[in-house]
Amino acid sequence: MTDSRKTSLYENHKKLGAKLIPFSGFLMPLQYSSIIEEHKHVRSMAGIFDVSHMGEFLVKGDNAKEFLQKVTTNDIDLLKTGKAQYSAICNKNGGIIDDLLIYNLSDYYMLVVNAANIDKDFNWLQENLINGVELENVSDNMGLLAVQGPISKEILLPLYPDIDSLNYYETLLPNRDGIIVARTGYSGELGYEIYCPNDKIIALWEQLLLLKGLKPVGLGCRDSLRLEMGYSLYGHELDESTTPIEAGLSWITKLKTNFIGSDKIKNPIKRKLMPLLLKDRAIPRQGYKIFNDNGDEIGVITSGGMSPSLNYGIALAYIDLPFAEELECFKIKIRDNFFDIYKTKLPFYKEGTYLA
Repeated sequence: MTDSRKTSLYENHKKLGAKLIPFSGFLMPLQYSSIIEEHKHVRSMAGIFDVSHMGEFLVKGDNAKEFLQKVTTNDIDLLKTGKAQYSAICNKNGGIIDDLLIYNLSDYYMLVVNAANIDKDFNWLQENLINGVELENVSDNMGLLAVQGPISKEILLPLYPDIDSLNYYETLLPNRDGIIVARTGYSGELGYEIYCPNDKIIALWEQLLLLKGLKPVGLGCRDSLRLEMGYSLYGHELDESTTPIEAGLSWITKLKTNFIGSDKIKNPIKRKLMPLLLKDRAIPRQGYKIFNDNGDEIGVITSGGMSPSLNYGIALAYIDLPFAEELECFKIKIRDNFFDIYKTKLPFYKEGTYLA
């Protein structure tokens, strides 16, 4: 554990009794009370996550838009000032180097990448840099808090009145303290992500924890919340051997922009990411195999667990074609037993307030 980095809020988490675990090179809070309790609090009230391990890059210059069009899968022309965009970076073979958020902050862009991929992403972007573009890694100077839950807007309005005008995937521009508040998140609930310079984040964390109804929550429930929505997680559903089309991300894959790897993504896929549900008293977990009725192995679970909101097993799995499209029911092997696991539609949890 001594090799892991710490966010600026590490001592705050210790004082709150958080269970701290190594995650993506950082010591991060897994939970403060119980994962299920924290999960349900986010679904019903609001929770605050420290996600300062995430990476932030700034992209500036006359050719910034042209550069981002080249290196990301979505269409940057659609990203207007004050908007956010979900996108991905692909290698030359069309495999996903990372998934990310891009914010248009008027005179520059901010890229938010996964913690485990910060160095890899930055090096790759530098290798593909074009003239007229400045790229800066500000990850060590920036913290990130996520306030997520149905009452998040209500409790944050006194601090940030301008969020009242924000729709989903819209952002305020940086204020005079360098704080950026965006209506984004990874929970499926109404929520906001607050990017804050590290020298101000402890005071902000302590101020937010005084708000009625807001509780600190950890990465354990962040994972169960995202799984209930069917959101992909890098290293599970996404990696450099997986294309965005296989991963169900065709909606952020605009081949007409000719981004790096787009020519290879046009090739037919051989497998497909599928949402599955298991109603038996068994839990589908990452790595469990999927079979057809003949006992042939046709897939594997990438993320799975018992849904705290729905009280049955849910999973994301890559399943070979044509089985993924032709079959409605598959077999899953758990220990020495086979169970029926059914194809369904996302999101698993359909009561989320993120579009409210």
